[in-house]
Amino acid sequence: MKLIASADENWGIGCNQQLLVRIPDDLQYFRELTTGRVVVMGRKTRESLPGGILQERVNIVLSHDSNYQARGAVVVHSLEELYEQCRQYKTDDIFVIGGESIYRQLLDDCDTAYITKIDFAYEADAYLPDLEAQPEWELVAESEEQTYFDLIYHYRRYKRRK
Repeated sequence: MKLIASADENWGIGCNQQLLVRIPDDLQYFRELTTGRVVVMGRKTRESLPGGILQERVNIVLSHDSNYQARGAVVVHSLEELYEQCRQYKTDDIFVIGGESIYRQLLDDCDTAYITKIDFAYEADAYLPDLEAQPEWELVAESEEQTYFDLIYHYRRYKRRK
């Protein structure tokens, strides 16, 4: 599995169930990486999406609510169900897209993380684990500096050490 997220300098990823900032080029980057693939998310992330699903992708929603249903998505209610559902896809085609709880539960199953790292600290109430503080992760690629108005960010790729 792969992980994809946009995080501020404190690894904040959201506030009030919304992205901290919407950077058009970052949203396009996310689309390019995930279109035609599988996206795994939690219920809150799914409910924050315009239209409730991401088009042209297999949407899998992990929710512990056994009555939860989501049109256009496969709903699973446990990690075991999730793993069973994911067996039908190539591991490289599965992207974990959030939120915080899902990232924390599935981080150990991921071998690559695509992080848009924003050089700013927002008010946040949801965080991604700090990959730079974890010895099992290493930064393997970083883009040149990107800007969106006065905001500076980089596309980074982390790999799990073998």
